[in-house]
Parts: sequence; structure tokens; C-alpha cells
Amino acid sequence: MNNEKNSHGAKDPKGKYLLLLSLGALGVVFGDIGTSPLYAVREAFGHAYGLAPTTENVYGIMSLVFWSLIIVISIKYLLFVMRADNHGEGGIMALTALVTPKELKRGSARWLIILLGIFGAALLYGDSMITPAISVLAAIEGLKEITPALEQYIIPITVAILIVLFGFQSKGTAKVGALFGPITLVWFITLGILGIYQIVQHPEVILAALNPLQAVSFFARNAMPGFLVLGSIFLVVTGGEALYADMGHFGIKPIRLTWIAIVLPSLLLNYFGQGALIIADPHAAENPFFQMAPSWALIPLVILATMATVIASQAVISGAFSLTKQAVQLGYLPRIRMTQTSDKEQGQIYIPAMNWLIMIASIGLVIGFRSSSSLANAYGVGVTTDMVFTTILFAVVAKTVWKWNWFSTLGLSSVFMILDLGFWGANLPKIPHGGWFPLVVGLVFFSFMTTWKRGRQLLAQAIKKGKLPPEKFLESIKANPPTRVPGTAIFMTISPESIPPALLNNLKHNHVLHEQVVLLTVRTQDVPRVLEAQRRTVNDMGNGFYQVILNYGFMESPRVPEALAKLIKINLSEKATYFFGRETVLSTPEKGMGPWREQLFIFMHRNAQSAPAFFGIPSDRVIEVGTQVEI
Repeated sequence: MNNEKNSHGAKDPKGKYLLLLSLGALGVVFGDIGTSPLYAVREAFGHAYGLAPTTENVYGIMSLVFWSLIIVISIKYLLFVMRADNHGEGGIMALTALVTPKELKRGSARWLIILLGIFGAALLYGDSMITPAISVLAAIEGLKEITPALEQYIIPITVAILIVLFGFQSKGTAKVGALFGPITLVWFITLGILGIYQIVQHPEVILAALNPLQAVSFFARNAMPGFLVLGSIFLVVTGGEALYADMGHFGIKPIRLTWIAIVLPSLLLNYFGQGALIIADPHAAENPFFQMAPSWALIPLVILATMATVIASQAVISGAFSLTKQAVQLGYLPRIRMTQTSDKEQGQIYIPAMNWLIMIASIGLVIGFRSSSSLANAYGVGVTTDMVFTTILFAVVAKTVWKWNWFSTLGLSSVFMILDLGFWGANLPKIPHGGWFPLVVGLVFFSFMTTWKRGRQLLAQAIKKGKLPPEKFLESIKANPPTRVPGTAIFMTISPESIPPALLNNLKHNHVLHEQVVLLTVRTQDVPRVLEAQRRTVNDMGNGFYQVILNYGFMESPRVPEALAKLIKINLSEKATYFFGRETVLSTPEKGMGPWREQLFIFMHRNAQSAPAFFGIPSDRVIEVGTQVEI
């Protein structure tokens, strides 16, 4: 485990480089959690819980906010969970790959844990749809504080901003990435200033918030409504998974430094400032964030809040692209068209189908729920479930990978689990009022991911039936030599242990073989990136046959021609022809999966991006050989 490694290659960044990485992390990593002050406290005093904005309740809410940020973000994620990196990469998909053994038996305890990880990853798609909607809508709702006459324009303006945001995705984030950090820095400084302006009038709110007994008395005083309000308090920590998922871009050190030096102080000052304002004016609980600002600052604040929420949305959208890429590479989703938007950063990709799906869902949520308060009901169920799964996977890593003893593993994991289950239970009543949305989205993607994984396994098993080992094939070639034609033929094969059907069918129908034949297998390893020295394995099989294995990590985009061009043992010209098998999958009642899953797999297989396009192979050098396969 190399816990301090980041994708920029510095194990321990220092000086100016550390500051640059920290500024970048501020714009990308902390956007989601940084926009929570727009609505978190407001929702805690919303009509759903019936909590009066009394001084005692304000003290209790502030204490819950403080200790949630400290325990969940500072301790759970930054101190412990982020140590569970997969060669520098984080996120629940990377964590799932970390606990996946090479030999995995279906139905085993480890298999069930991995299914939790897959479902957790699927739930993140619902989060990626809700975050742009609730963030941008909450910012634009500040127009009501300027004048009520602008309220009718909130929905149209929000939809227009979302259309522009998603329309810009194809250009890539590199062009505006340099602006993210500075704008977000201004946002966090503004949060702190607004908070200080109110705190000086009621500084006692800070001492109350630091006292955990205020939270205890809050629960005792308010009983069930006090517990259910955790569903809104959870909104202050919704960016926890983003910290973990984005660690591969910046490393642990810049993220920790930025959190301690800028983000945490700014958030606490702003939340405490909202509490102080509500103590002074209980009516301000209806929208405390914007009411903290003087009237002359409202328009600039709405503009700045909109920019901050767009940046937060951008980070979530990019995260969905990255998650999809990982899922495709690990075999949980079919090949899908991806565009590299930067020739320097592999992580900057654009996935058109996913972009438009998230856009349509986000706009639909805005139009359907019509307010950020209503959308807050949809926000939380999926993320809390995801955090519960992360804790379970973390415990597995601690015990099996780090070799912790049972006492340490269960002790620490139990503390985290109690908090996670508290937030999760408080969010369950939201399910009928919108919390069903991320669960439905998660179940849909979970069905896609598990069906595709299982279907690919069945397809591989069907292709391998009656497989012809390379050794026997070469013996038959020597015994009955076919006509050899000039050039190089490259046959893609799932396994190097058998001759691909495309080669057998080509020989059967055309009765010829090329002078040089390459049996090529592309493998995705359970690591983010593969070292260049470990990229290629070449085996000279004799008689003009070569066996080549290309290894890629789940964060990499396989570009086969570029990788083959660097082979020394084989002279591959640009005129080499690639042969692919195109399988027509047929459903059978007695095999594999249930009928509906087999039909779903067939639909996904039929609409997946072609292998040549996915591997970056020019179409004029490809020949596809069809075959029918039953699963």
C-alpha cells in the first residue's frame, strides 16, 4: 500500500507544488460539501420536523453539525478510509477491486460483500443526477431574497444553467479547470466572512456547538423529531465520498491540508453564523444562508453561489464519467463511447450517453420537485447507504489486507457504523417523498452491472466449450499446412489458452493463413494503472505465430495499435489486419440466468460499442467474423 502516492507522481509533494495541488483539490474535491451551507441548516428547521428555532434547538443543531464534520469527514474519511487506496486511487469501485480475490466463488461471503460494493457504486449514479439539480436550484433560489417578483424565473434559469453546464462537457474540464480553485477559494472565504459577521453578535453559539452534551440534550428534548433531523444534518457531510473518490487526482496530503486549513474552518464559521442569526431572528430559519448577507451583497452572493454550485456539479459529473470508465474496464458495464478531452490527463474523459442521461434526469428533478427543499428529500438515502457499504468494505480491507486484529477492526468499524446507521435510519422516512429516486436508479444500474458481469462470464464459458488449445492447433497446421499469404493478421481472443473462433472460421471459409499471426489478449488488472514495463507479454509460438497479452489498469484507456507499435520482437506494420469475432447471443431456457436477465444482456451486448472502436483500431483495418453463441 502506498498511501501518500498521487497521480501526479509525487509521493510527498512540498512547497509550491503542494500549494498548487491543494488549490486544485479545493476546486474539484470540495465543491459538493462546500455548497451544503446553502440548504443544510434551513432543512433542519424545515416544516418536516416541526422543530422550533429556539436557542436550545439551535445549540443542539450546531453541535450535531460540528461533530458530524469532525467524526465523519475528519476522522472516518481523512484519517482512516483514505488509507484504503488501490495503488493511489480511491472510491468505492477501487475499494471493491481491492477486496476482490483472484478466485471468487459465487455465493461466498466475499461475493456478497463485493455485491454491496457494486450496489454502492450504482447508487452514486443517483447522486450524480441529484447534486447538480439541488445545488444549482438552491443557489438560484437566492433570487427570492432580492425580490419575490423573481421567484417565477427560478426554474427556467436553473434549467438553462444545467443545459449550458452539460452542453459544455464535450469541451472537457481542462480549459476551465484552472479557474475552479480560485473561484472556490473565494467562495470559502466568503462563507467564513458571512459567518464571522453573525458570530460576533452571538459568540456563545461556538461554545455550545463544541459541547457534545448539547447534541445529547437535543435528542432527549425532541425525541423522534430530534432523531429524524439527522436526515438533514447529513447534508453537511454529503461530500465525504467525493474526498475518497478524487484522492487519486491529488493525493492524500493536499486534500488533508486543504480541509484543515480552509474548508473545515470556513464551513464551521458559516454554520455557526447561521445559528447565531437564527438566535437573533428566528424567522431567518426559512433561509438563513442568504439572510446572513446585507441587502447590497445579495446579487453578488447569488452569482458567486451559482458559480460554486456549477463547479460542484462539474466535479460530480466528472466523477460519474470516471466511475463509468472503471466499471467498463472491470467488466461491469458494456463498452461505451468515450472521448479523451485531454492529451495529458487520462482522467479527463467525456462519455456522451452518460452526460445526456444525467442532464435529462437533473432537469427532470428540477421540474418535478420545483424546490431545493423538496429535492432534499431525494438527497441522502442513496449516499447514506453508500457510506454504510464503504464502512463494511473498509472493515474487510483492515482485516484481510492490513491484517488488523479483530478487536481493532470491529471496534473502529462499529463506531463508524453506528454513525452511518443513525444517518441512514433518519433518511428512511424520506423514501416516499423522493428518497425512492436514488434507490431506483441504483437498482437499475445494479441490475445492468451484475447482469453484464454474469452474462460475460457465461459468454466466455460458451466460447471456451470445445476450445482448441494453441499447441494442438499448431500441430494440425504443421501436419496439413494451409496456404500462407503475405502480411500480419491479429486475432483478438478472450483467453490465450484457446484459439479464437474468428481464426478457425476464417481458416475454414477462406483456407488461408497470413505469414504472421498474432493472438492478442487484452486484460484489465485490478489496479488503476499498469507500469509500462509490465504492459506487454510476448510468446513466440513458432511457425509465424505469436501470443501477445496487453495489460491495462481500470483507470486506463486501452489503445491497442499504440501498444503493439512498441513491440520489439514482432515487426508489426500499419498494414496489419485485425480480426474480431462478433457474437450473436441466443437465449436458452435451461442455461445461465433468468429469462429477463438474458434478454437484458442480449440487448446490452447488441448495443455495446464495437470492440475495434473501443480499442482505438481504425475501421479500415478490421474484419469481423460472425458466430452464434447460446447462453
